[in-house]
Amino acid sequence: MRRFLTRFRVALGFALAGLVLWLAQPTWTLWLAGFGIAICGEALRVWAAGHLEKSREVTSSGPYRFIRHPLYAGSTLIGIGLAVAAAHMVVALIVGMYLGLTLTAARRSEETHLREKFGDAYDAYAEKRTSPMTRRFSLSRALYNREHHTIAGLIAGFALLAAKIGS
Repeated sequence: MRRFLTRFRVALGFALAGLVLWLAQPTWTLWLAGFGIAICGEALRVWAAGHLEKSREVTSSGPYRFIRHPLYAGSTLIGIGLAVAAAHMVVALIVGMYLGLTLTAARRSEETHLREKFGDAYDAYAEKRTSPMTRRFSLSRALYNREHHTIAGLIAGFALLAAKIGS
């Protein structure tokens, strides 16, 4: 089950997005509040993606100095923002269950992979026994890590919610 959730979490998210949009009852006040929360989550994701050298090292610069999984933390904030903007309790439950199941599965798979690939270096990072790197943020690195896809999804989702307010 963990492998399925990890592999298909994006596709599952798109499938649930239709249900979420159908159930949503957004207002401009809640849309703005939710969008603000989601933007904070995306900012964290961009910051993390701009430091991440995926599968090449155990990254400990940028937000990785403070949070073991800043991309997942950012995704959680985006999900919370979406739930707030949707203004429907069932949407909040769907988003919460989706994030809880898929991000937990992804985190466990990722940690297993990192331990297999980097061994003690990952364990030292996870136990906060390493010194942080001094790498600077790189927008090109964030783009290489395809963070623009998440930005496009966030904009599209909130645009659809905004359109629902006007209808």
